[in-house]
Amino acid sequence: MAIQRMDHVGIVVNDLAAAIEFFVALGLELQGEGSVEGGWVDRVVGLEGVRSDIAFLQTPDGNAQLELSKFHSPQYRGDNHLAPANRPGISHISFAVDDIDAVVAGLRARGAEFVGEVEQYEDIYRLCYVRDPEGIIVELAEKIG
Repeated sequence: MAIQRMDHVGIVVNDLAAAIEFFVALGLELQGEGSVEGGWVDRVVGLEGVRSDIAFLQTPDGNAQLELSKFHSPQYRGDNHLAPANRPGISHISFAVDDIDAVVAGLRARGAEFVGEVEQYEDIYRLCYVRDPEGIIVELAEKIG
């Protein structure tokens, strides 16, 4: 038995509308929104009393999806909002873009928080890190070589 493909990446957010707006501004397409609750979801995620709103977004090429989840219950208690890029665990998600300058300009106009600057890696990529509304690092990568 082998993995067929990666299906999606899930991100838990506090403000679902702001997260949707951010990722749509990057060029993802909203596929649908809904709510989940009940015993089946409790058993899948290992929590009790789950009530969550979710949204699925897809890349324009249709090859990748992002699931955004806003948990109404149970409440999470903790703070890892602005973890640095070197903390253990998933550090960032990356999106290939056609024109990094245009994407950066659009995000700056919306007040996005940039982690660093746009930099060039050899003659291959132009890259930068930006935080989504929840503080998760999103890498933008424009292939130039």
